[in-house]
Amino acid sequence: MKIGRGRARSGDKAGFGLHTAIAVVVANMVGTGVFTSLGFQLEGLRSGFALLMLWIVGGVTAVCGALTYAELGSTIRRSGGEYAFLSHIYHPAAGFVSGWISATIGFAAPSALAAITFGTYLSSVFPALPARWLAVGLVVVLSLVHASTHRTSGGFQRWTTTLKVALIIAFCAAGVSLVTEPQPLDILPSAAGVSSILSSGFAVSLIFVSYSYSGWNAATYVTRELRDPRRILPRALGAGTLLVMVLYVGLNYVFLRAAPAEELVGRLEVGYIAATHIFGPRGADIMGITLALLLVSTVSAMVLAGPRVLHAIGGDYPTFRILRKMNARGIPAVAIYTQGAISLAFILTESFETILVFSGFTMGLNTLLATAGVFVLRRRGAPVPEGEAGAGPGAGTRPGADPPYRTWGYPITPLVFLTVTGWTLTYILIERPLEAGLGLGLIAVGFAIYAFTRARDRALSRLR
Repeated sequence: MKIGRGRARSGDKAGFGLHTAIAVVVANMVGTGVFTSLGFQLEGLRSGFALLMLWIVGGVTAVCGALTYAELGSTIRRSGGEYAFLSHIYHPAAGFVSGWISATIGFAAPSALAAITFGTYLSSVFPALPARWLAVGLVVVLSLVHASTHRTSGGFQRWTTTLKVALIIAFCAAGVSLVTEPQPLDILPSAAGVSSILSSGFAVSLIFVSYSYSGWNAATYVTRELRDPRRILPRALGAGTLLVMVLYVGLNYVFLRAAPAEELVGRLEVGYIAATHIFGPRGADIMGITLALLLVSTVSAMVLAGPRVLHAIGGDYPTFRILRKMNARGIPAVAIYTQGAISLAFILTESFETILVFSGFTMGLNTLLATAGVFVLRRRGAPVPEGEAGAGPGAGTRPGADPPYRTWGYPITPLVFLTVTGWTLTYILIERPLEAGLGLGLIAVGFAIYAFTRARDRALSRLR
């Protein structure tokens, strides 16, 4: 079959390339978190060195997770991220619970929140535009785009992410060149700075930083649709996460350089405040439009990646078999429209706000278990069942025996991620027991749904 520029003559089978995979990672990570969290970090930290180290430590942790996921994803070559990993490494029940949490809390709810934020920013600059309907329109348009072809979907993601990166670089350059009286900033190591890193304020702030870095695993959700998973996945996860770390450190340096710390402390809109000092009175409008444009690629990446979890579940469980349907171009269109409908429900009811409070805990537990799985795979050489429904290339291999890609720095790399993430989850469990309890309760409900689904599937199979 002759394949043209990213498009097959029949079915658009070329899939996604390296640049699209990197774009998915970058776009999933860079949302509103980096533009809103500095004000809260300043409540416990005042050292510029410690504040920038927050983003470096968070970035290094994310890179360690990404390198470990590269081994998992290139070995268990199925789309679906943690759903595929936990199903193969531990038990199908663990994957099922992880998959539904990822599809709803991990993608549908955050994409709804990002879409509403997009509408809010635009409507603040153009009051005649209704924020909620802007959000609805964005989700509908992006669902149609990503349910078309790999070429259209990948091209849109690449261009919107390129625009996002260019805008952030331009903002950082403006912050360095246009601010005539920069704020004093101690970015070099000092006794006070090192002491701040060891303080409880640093520990608390690192939790919010880890939320801003979430999304580094996004490319593993489209593994099966990558043209060459063994080559592309490690490069996309590593390069995308490193790029975001550079952008995050640069943005926070500009925020601290442009605006007095006293104006930023406890404020959510640190991006607006910094923009006002950089661009003058029109800074808020400039920042509103910029953030709205940045969020287009964020919502787009979630609409692209998230439905692959639903599609994988549909392939494994007859109860949800409608989700496995693909269009003529090999795109899981039904799953995309399903996630879009869930996102629209969140937007129109705003019921997602409570879920987002404890989503960090449940998603963090997902990544913790998946990363620990690299040790399990290497130890026992667990096989991927041959002929499994929905299985991608590589099904039937013995992943633990000879991984196609080996995690750089193993075992130190996964241990760094497990240590930092485990500490974060423990801190949430101790300091925020309500949110942690809700997360654990949601997991318990997921296991109950799994038991019901398996019983129904067995009953259906007996009727055939």
